[in-house]
Amino acid sequence: MIRTADQKPAIEALGKNQPGKLDVLVSSVADVKSESDAQQIIERVKPDWVVWSAGAGGKGGATNTIAIDQDAAIAFTKASIHTPSVKKFLTVSYLSSRRGRPSWWDDKSWETAQKTNNEILPTYFKAKVAADEVLTVLSRERLEKEAKDGVPEKERFAGISLRPGGLTDEKAGGITVGKIGAGGKTSRDTTAHAIAATLETDFRGWLDVIDGDEDPKTAIQKLADQGIDTSVEEDWEAARERVSKL
Repeated sequence: MIRTADQKPAIEALGKNQPGKLDVLVSSVADVKSESDAQQIIERVKPDWVVWSAGAGGKGGATNTIAIDQDAAIAFTKASIHTPSVKKFLTVSYLSSRRGRPSWWDDKSWETAQKTNNEILPTYFKAKVAADEVLTVLSRERLEKEAKDGVPEKERFAGISLRPGGLTDEKAGGITVGKIGAGGKTSRDTTAHAIAATLETDFRGWLDVIDGDEDPKTAIQKLADQGIDTSVEEDWEAARERVSKL
């Protein structure tokens, strides 16, 4: 799904000589104001997985950032989780999108995150952390229900927040994942490869990823096998309260 028709040829060119069929829907996420709006698009497309990588990109000021990075993102998150046929929802967030200081961050990581979130990108932080919390809280609720209903573990919903560091235009390479500090860099190409690799694994939760030396799929599957999810140590009771008001 892309916002303007002039992007369509470039996207379609990427699908040439690739397996499967590529359908490009031209529809602006800026027009999505509610879960109902998002649900209409999901019903039209009928996806098995949803990947959210849309963002205002700093254009249009704080109003546009909240409209896209928070409101539209949350609308699609809720609609996807509430649609039984959608089995995975992956959002692209960023390393510092968290409210608390995790035990594996040193002072420099915490200072970097605080500067980013409070001085450089305060509106972006507000939007992204809110969307991450909605995804995590509602994903856990769906998982609990599916477990009670006897859905096999491999078939249960996967809510994923993929969290790169500062984005660069370097070529794709290996990754470092898991409990890592803030301040690292992640190339856009590597982020795209990490998204694809994550969707091919059994990972659920928050996935911090920066440039490194490991093969993406191997590294991410290892995290899934070990049950490492960097959303731990956040205050999820307080998050549930916030999410209930959105």
